[in-house]
Amino acid sequence: MKICSLLPSGTEIVFALGLGDQVIGVTDICDYPAEATKKRVISRSLVDPAHLSSAEVERRMQEILRAGKSPFVLDADWLQAEKPDLILTQDLCFICDVDASEVLDASRLLNPRPQILILSPKTLYDIFENIKRVGEAAGAMARAEQLTLELQERVSAVADKAATALHKRRVLSLEGIDPLVAGGHWLPEMKWLAGGRDELFSPGCPAQRIGWETVLRYAPEVLVIALCSSSIRRNLREASWLVRQEAWGELPAVEKGEVYVVDHVYYSRPGPRNVKGLEILAQILHPELFTGMIPPDTVVKLDPLAAKGCRPERFGSCFLPYP
Repeated sequence: MKICSLLPSGTEIVFALGLGDQVIGVTDICDYPAEATKKRVISRSLVDPAHLSSAEVERRMQEILRAGKSPFVLDADWLQAEKPDLILTQDLCFICDVDASEVLDASRLLNPRPQILILSPKTLYDIFENIKRVGEAAGAMARAEQLTLELQERVSAVADKAATALHKRRVLSLEGIDPLVAGGHWLPEMKWLAGGRDELFSPGCPAQRIGWETVLRYAPEVLVIALCSSSIRRNLREASWLVRQEAWGELPAVEKGEVYVVDHVYYSRPGPRNVKGLEILAQILHPELFTGMIPPDTVVKLDPLAAKGCRPERFGSCFLPYP
């Protein structure tokens, strides 16, 4: 079978099912596992956040959309020449990955027509079901069922232990800064499972733009910054915007140094690694209950002493590796 994955989470699922040798095409941000970077890139974004600020990304995206264009370039000629049997795509976020409608248009002339799976999960349950859907479509259902069982057992282990926590703190997760975007879909669910509280959003709701006044009213006790498509270095650079906002230093999370920057891949890509994201969050929220859950170079934590009086442009230097 020839598989084309047009979203990083789909690529991760296929490789986790042991089908990496059947992948013939990916996107320019499919970078996990490392073998995925050796595959043919057939979808590229016109906006590279690695070299732009969040405000610049927003302006560029709006320019493209106002012009009636797509933020992605899809190699339709390659699709017609290679004729994949299975194409994985999504319609959850037209900014993050090429949209399913474009894929459907590009595949109409293919003969034979490929099977197209649209992966648009909103909860952890949906993520596990998508793994099974991919497994069924690719002839690897037994492995998909085994993988989802293993992932569900890890989720249950975290949830059971976190349920014993005496205090469950208010958590705010940001997947966008300038403009502010609060994490939705599976993230509110993950906060509760990890022993925290999300009193702003319900499990399964979309990611939402919020105003700074919402942050002030909510007064998070823990702030997790995991900006979509951003390395930790870029996250730290963009976080300087927060320091310039009214009463930033008075937020409980800031006063106590409970501000964390986490590698976005564990939260923004709905696949097997979301369970590791849950484990990471559990240790952040309850280090008295969880240890050994955080891989190296995955999380940095604010040093409140270094942050006091720190100039915004130096804010990134106020974080230390965690744990």
